[in-house]
Amino acid sequence: MPMIEAPAPTESAPISVRGACPHDCPDTCALLTTVVDGVATRVQGNPEHSHTDGVLCAKVSRYTERSYHQERVLTPLKRTGPKGSGQFTPVGWDEALADIAQRLSTIAAHDPEAILPYSYAGTMGMVQGESMDRRFFHRLGASLLDRTICASAGAEALVQTLGGKVGMKVEFFAEAQLILIWGSNSIGSNLHFWRYAQQAKRNGAKLVCIDPRKTETADKCHEHIALRPGTDAALALALMHELIAHDWLDHDYIARHTLGWDGLRERALQWPPERAVEVCGIPVEQIRQLARDYGTTKPAAIRLNYGMQRVRGGGNAVRAVTCLPALTGAWRHRAGGMLLSSSGQYPVQRAVLQRPDLLAGRQPRTINMSTIGDDLLRPASPGFGPQVQAVVVYNSNPVAVAPDSGKVVQGFAREDLFTVVLEHFRTDTADYADYVLPATTQLEHWDVHLSYGHTDVVLNRPAIAPLGEARSNAQIFRDLALHMGYTDPCFTDDDATLCRQAFGDAVDFALLESQGFATLAMPDAPFAEGQFPSPSGKCEFYSARLAAQGLDGLPDHLPNYELQGSSAAYPLAMISPPARNFLNSTFVNVTTLRDIEGRPLLEIHPDDAEARGIANDSIVRVFNARGSYRCHASVSRRARPGVVNGMGIWWRKLGLDGTNVNEITSQALTDLGRAPTFYDCLVEVEAVNETA
Repeated sequence: MPMIEAPAPTESAPISVRGACPHDCPDTCALLTTVVDGVATRVQGNPEHSHTDGVLCAKVSRYTERSYHQERVLTPLKRTGPKGSGQFTPVGWDEALADIAQRLSTIAAHDPEAILPYSYAGTMGMVQGESMDRRFFHRLGASLLDRTICASAGAEALVQTLGGKVGMKVEFFAEAQLILIWGSNSIGSNLHFWRYAQQAKRNGAKLVCIDPRKTETADKCHEHIALRPGTDAALALALMHELIAHDWLDHDYIARHTLGWDGLRERALQWPPERAVEVCGIPVEQIRQLARDYGTTKPAAIRLNYGMQRVRGGGNAVRAVTCLPALTGAWRHRAGGMLLSSSGQYPVQRAVLQRPDLLAGRQPRTINMSTIGDDLLRPASPGFGPQVQAVVVYNSNPVAVAPDSGKVVQGFAREDLFTVVLEHFRTDTADYADYVLPATTQLEHWDVHLSYGHTDVVLNRPAIAPLGEARSNAQIFRDLALHMGYTDPCFTDDDATLCRQAFGDAVDFALLESQGFATLAMPDAPFAEGQFPSPSGKCEFYSARLAAQGLDGLPDHLPNYELQGSSAAYPLAMISPPARNFLNSTFVNVTTLRDIEGRPLLEIHPDDAEARGIANDSIVRVFNARGSYRCHASVSRRARPGVVNGMGIWWRKLGLDGTNVNEITSQALTDLGRAPTFYDCLVEVEAVNETA
């Protein structure tokens, strides 16, 4: 029968616009936004996208509440009060852009490296996150930013072991018979993977959660292994020991598809379970049973997440775990192997998007975003270069999210530091800005997204017109380039053009336009016959590249900088996992989500609470030599003895005394990838004599 065409929509008929979730989550959901008379009334998951399957997390399902929030910044703002006061007056775009361009030009005339961009994953989009902004700062010759604050230790570990940020396809976890969920609260931070894990569980698979905290995910697994923070490599090496001792090995796969087995074997044999018990603080039988399960169950799959790499030895820990599937030949099965990030699978044309050629041979210094607290306070020196005189912040909230935030605040409070912040709201960082420029939300601009949890490209179409005077990030940097006098043709590319440039001909853009997503073509079991993207084509237990840097070529356990038991003054280890209803510092100001979350919390084990006279829901002070913050105690067995969980990341201004958990975290960096060590932190906790 011929298809009966629907009547043309009237002006008030709802329309549905395909989009993508922009947030820092492995799931990269495909969205459908319902729009009535130009107003977005609902955001839901696209049921046609298999990974999203019509389901969104509680945070993004409230996205309209965020876009239409009454506190949304909708006009450029110029500071009128002291830095940090949040006192601003509205100004026009032309006035703001002209003044910003003049200030940046004056600094650049002396030394453009005194200007620093600061951004991360406030949006994961290729266009609004890493296109026109990079072109602008490359043309300017500003300092480069080492974007390390979340994932770079684990990313470097994957590169040094497998050759890239690659892994098994997430959908095949549903077929695994054993799943190790390692360092991940999947229910809160990887919901759609959890749905595959649940499918496997219904089919008889065993689920094991390895995490210092008894998370909501651990509640739903068959077993929880509550190891001490920073001891994951020791556990992985002990598992290797048992695989060797019981010959639960795939000798053929090891011989043909790995490099450095003899050295790894020798190291693993130094880690019997009894030694690992002393480090990890878990029963020896748990290690033996886990090794038995992993060595004898096929297919077995490992889902890593980034929590485990936020300690001194985080890179080595990820390397050690990443070696396990090659030892047992788990990669032979499409439902075997491991996944930390899939983002290396994508054929992104970053040079086309970012135009590093605009540097024109210049080689600016690189400043690590994780040490911004120290770096904003550094004077000029031959080793450091010029003092930072201007910062342009976008897609980030460093005053809340960067470690050792007392120093971060001192740096941003400098009266001689010119600061521009592109934002949706007056965040902690925006309060220190000289100018706040209103940015569009995901409902108001074009973008295209890869994922680090699946292998689909997802296109985001604007569902509504920009609210107020908001402009997209890319448009703001185009406008700044114009005011700076940059006439290079690349600064005229509009956002839709940038979407097409992101993948070029490697992804069918017509398919993206018609259905909103496109799946990468790749084998179901990509490493069944080796063919890793490493220099050798093998899983590199031994990395010659690391050895050439003077580092250990084999993975090893590196004790934490702040090792539990090393300080009488600060006897408790602290990790700071994300609060379930926030995403880093995003959504903290969405009232319905903040009401669910309640208040800044520190989870503390009943034994540790009793020893300190701490009652449930009382106010406590958490402190070390770097600083202190106050929050409410949750006396709970979600915390293991000797470890407290400072749930983050609240905006400082919404905390009890204008601080948050990062007041006490460290700027020390990881073994690989130059990443922060948020979970390598010793503290003490004391009761405060006041009531809630």
